[in-house]
Amino acid sequence: MARKLKTYQTSIGFYDLAVAAPSMKAALEIWGADSNLFHQGFAREVDGAAVVAATLAQPGTVLRRPVGTDGAFRVTSDLPKDLVEGPARTRQQKEPTRRPEGKTGKPDGAAARKSAAAFDQQQRKREQAQRRADIAEAKQRERRSARIAEAQQALDAAKREHDAREAALQAEREKLDKRADAERQRWEKQRDKLRAGLNHAKEHR
Repeated sequence: MARKLKTYQTSIGFYDLAVAAPSMKAALEIWGADSNLFHQGFAREVDGAAVVAATLAQPGTVLRRPVGTDGAFRVTSDLPKDLVEGPARTRQQKEPTRRPEGKTGKPDGAAARKSAAAFDQQQRKREQAQRRADIAEAKQRERRSARIAEAQQALDAAKREHDAREAALQAEREKLDKRADAERQRWEKQRDKLRAGLNHAKEHR
């Protein structure tokens, strides 16, 4: 069963924001707020006829108007014509404007049910979009992991090949060292023998 929608309003930056949602929590999620603006006094439920009608016509969609004005809430809005500077501006950014909204905009039962159903549909679309984004992100992580694994395998294979070649060269080096030692020993023996013959020849001239 679709939950009854209420209209919530806050002020962020240069805009008043309004949205039709089933709860304060849902409104905060749609606004993308990272803190509870209602507990902080920066957001509230409103029942003005114009804002309620506008939000219920597009449930779950954030509507905006220049902060500090009485204009209509729309999906897109221009910046305030007169931007207030200094401390007064800061207060207007943080505190929702508390102004009369005209007569109470209580929708009839059929309209309320229709808006609630539209909100649920919009919510399902957001959830489906989020799921698609999560799936796409998961696939991207898998592809990145596969590329990393492939690169790591290539590095490991190259390292094994290098180690094998280095080991073969070391084995050849050891063989050459042994051959060099044997050649040195052979030469030293031959040299000593030839020197002895040379000395003998000099002594018996």
